[in-house]
Amino acid sequence: MTAKKRILLLTTGGTIASVPGGEGLEPRRSEVMERELEQLRTYYDISVKDVICLDSSNIRPEEWQLIARRIAEAKSGYDGIVLSHGTDTMAYTAGALSFMLRNLDIPLIMTGSQLPLLHPLSDGVENIRVAFTAVCEDIQGVYVCFNRKIMLATRVVKVRTMNFDAFESVNIEPCGRVDARGLRINRQLLIHPTNAFALEDELCKEVVLIKLIPGMNPLLFDKLAEMDIRGIVIEAFGAGGINFVRRDLISKLEEIVARGISVVVCSQCLYEYSDFSIYQTGQKVLQHGV
Repeated sequence: MTAKKRILLLTTGGTIASVPGGEGLEPRRSEVMERELEQLRTYYDISVKDVICLDSSNIRPEEWQLIARRIAEAKSGYDGIVLSHGTDTMAYTAGALSFMLRNLDIPLIMTGSQLPLLHPLSDGVENIRVAFTAVCEDIQGVYVCFNRKIMLATRVVKVRTMNFDAFESVNIEPCGRVDARGLRINRQLLIHPTNAFALEDELCKEVVLIKLIPGMNPLLFDKLAEMDIRGIVIEAFGAGGINFVRRDLISKLEEIVARGISVVVCSQCLYEYSDFSIYQTGQKVLQHGV
């Protein structure tokens, strides 16, 4: 008889663990989660550890550090880890953990739900079951499991607020899907670590994201510099355009770079790629050290 996979469930709160409170849904462990896990223990050897209990809107880089350290400490004792997390910032945490848990040699499957497990129509039950199933698929690295899809953590974006199909994998297909044949994995899309695992848990928190809008005041960047910001990510127009007529943002960014602040520009368009070589507005950005 095949031994059961040893799986660690780390909980962080979120909708999946929420119950009604005086001011709306509040994250809290409930007996519903325990009942579901008891059924899954027929198939898996499950341990549970609570890391934090927060609505994911309250999760910050400090929590990423705590979660990453817990995973690094525990990973050698398990075949895989399932991390339950709120959906609002799940994509941010997933992306961060992908780089903090470099060359992770076991599967870390993140999941959650749009409806609490207490609700009779909750999507959480299915998401948890698929996540545990994914651990058994001989995969490595960090993934998000949601709505019968397994997606690379670095490609996941939350695109819907109410629909159960809340997340999409941007510019790459999900690496796993559930259909009438079970969970089917596209192994060509999986992560394949080539070096030893390393925990990289030191983070620079002084980084901001700016979405460019027509008419943005260039003085905004002076104010950011005064705040000792160390990095700026700019979501530019189209394939990578930044305006320089009348309100010259490009010259202002040159000043910012000269002050030792890292500036990275990408497209605010969700799909396809950036190419700063196509237009003058993009080439000027590259010429100024961005």
